[in-house]
Amino acid sequence: MSPDISVDLVVIGLGPGGEHLATEAAKAGLSVVGVDERLVGGECPYYGCVPSKMAIRAANTLAEARRVGTLAGAAEVAPDWGTVFTRIRDEATDDWDDRVAVERLEKAGVRFVRGHGRLAGPGVVEVAGTRYAAARGVVLNTGTTPTAPPVDGLSDSPYWTNRDALATAQLPASMVVVGGGAIGVELAQAFARFGTRVTLVEAAPRILAAEEPEAADVVAGALTADGIQLLAGASLDRVRHAEGQFTLAVTDAVGTGVELRADRVLVAAGRRPNITEVGLDTVGLDPGAPAVDTDERMRAGERLWAIGDITGKGAFTHMSMYQAGVALRDIVGREGHAAEYHAVPRVTYTDPEVGSVGMTEEQAREAGLDVAVGCAALSASTRGWIHGPGGDGLIKLVEDRGAGHLVGATSVGPMGGEVLAMLATAVHARVPTATLEAMPLAYPTFTRAVETALADLAD
Repeated sequence: MSPDISVDLVVIGLGPGGEHLATEAAKAGLSVVGVDERLVGGECPYYGCVPSKMAIRAANTLAEARRVGTLAGAAEVAPDWGTVFTRIRDEATDDWDDRVAVERLEKAGVRFVRGHGRLAGPGVVEVAGTRYAAARGVVLNTGTTPTAPPVDGLSDSPYWTNRDALATAQLPASMVVVGGGAIGVELAQAFARFGTRVTLVEAAPRILAAEEPEAADVVAGALTADGIQLLAGASLDRVRHAEGQFTLAVTDAVGTGVELRADRVLVAAGRRPNITEVGLDTVGLDPGAPAVDTDERMRAGERLWAIGDITGKGAFTHMSMYQAGVALRDIVGREGHAAEYHAVPRVTYTDPEVGSVGMTEEQAREAGLDVAVGCAALSASTRGWIHGPGGDGLIKLVEDRGAGHLVGATSVGPMGGEVLAMLATAVHARVPTATLEAMPLAYPTFTRAVETALADLAD
């Protein structure tokens, strides 16, 4: 074992939050070591947010072109996944090479070490036989890894995760997507619009189980209209792969056995935190826990902070960046707000988009709140009516009647994630419902549907 190398801070895991924190800490004058065994930048720029949204943007363009016949005349559509793949490879990922990201990190003053970082006691990190002793401490940002359900034959088959799907140069003719959460429905719709025959299998009674039922219903209708076969409330019993073909045994919601055949299987059934092999036991923490617990300053222990997916507060890039800012201020001794999680926004980038913030109606009722609910169909707004095909959606508001402000909201529509911004502000700042009702909203925008939902809330 090499002698200890003294530094101020070690950051293990250089996804968006870790990279940002390491960079800003170095700029603040700290000696910083950044450690990652994978690509600097993490899942988001190479296999997640960025390439998936490139694929979705392209797929939505195809969908809009197919609506020309209803709105503007005639158009012929010839999907070409190769165009999307080239853009992902060349523009987004540099052919899955992080050289530019590493150079950016080092230019900011961070010492980059490629390898598996592991805690070896408070403030100490081991990487490939070298020990780094961090005077300020260590930040963990080790992210998550896709998981697969324990289905007979699945682990022995060449199934895809999001990483494989978004790095493929050619789409399959047919695909089964296992999992109806955000990743599953987004990629299912995108691939279907490029001509892949898609079946989606979800164990829960409906897709997007974490969202409002009304939102899930709208998205289910959109997926069905795109030709996707939805099997919700279904169990995947067995998977076999032979001669380039998958065969899946499924039991549907009414107990009927269904056999599915496909060229590819995409598993999007959850992710697990990468915390079992980072030495948590050496600092008195449980490596078998579902997440790393932190306080409001992202402190997880003595000279130890944790940010991002491993904290269990939402596997979103924006959450990692938010927590990185909180931890950074604590590390360098700056004043700033503590971490709050009552108004975490999230968006599922289907067409229509689903934007959500705060509690669902069910969560609010389970919390014992005096709940009032207001809903409005997007088509009831002038902008929704003008939009026509592809304009399905809704606004749903969840109010704590006793407190007089919103505790949750959902915005479904062509720009559901953008409309959400107003509602996220209202939930975060606990804006009185009466104040929202008194606001003039620009006409004709999708946001006008919020006014209708507020009126429904009052009724």
